[in-house]
Amino acid sequence: MDTLSKKARSDLMSRIGSTDTRPEKIVRSLLFSLGFRYRLHPKELPGKPDIAVSKYRTAIFVHGCFWHGCTRCDRGTRVPKTNTEKWLAKINQNRARDARVQAELVEQGWKVLVVWACDLGNLAVLEQEFLERLQ
Repeated sequence: MDTLSKKARSDLMSRIGSTDTRPEKIVRSLLFSLGFRYRLHPKELPGKPDIAVSKYRTAIFVHGCFWHGCTRCDRGTRVPKTNTEKWLAKINQNRARDARVQAELVEQGWKVLVVWACDLGNLAVLEQEFLERLQ
């Protein structure tokens, strides 16, 4: 059972932002410190990636584990006990949209990197991945 009222839960969920999230800011800071320059949410690209490194034609998406259904950590596989069907449908829609947008970007000649929030626990590994894949 949810410990918040329906209105309180709605208010709480409405304050969750989709841009300039903490994980996004960490990734942007890391990229900048490595010397990569980028654009944020370019409207001309399918799905408006969180970060676009135009020089290397690479789109970077920073996904929250819960919202995009990460299969590598418990935050992505945990499903709320209330309104389960709604949340499963929402997460599945997000995953389908993610796959469609990534395919469109690849068709246009872009590389796609997905950074999961759970990846931010080890920035050294993420840094190495950026150095290897952004060339």
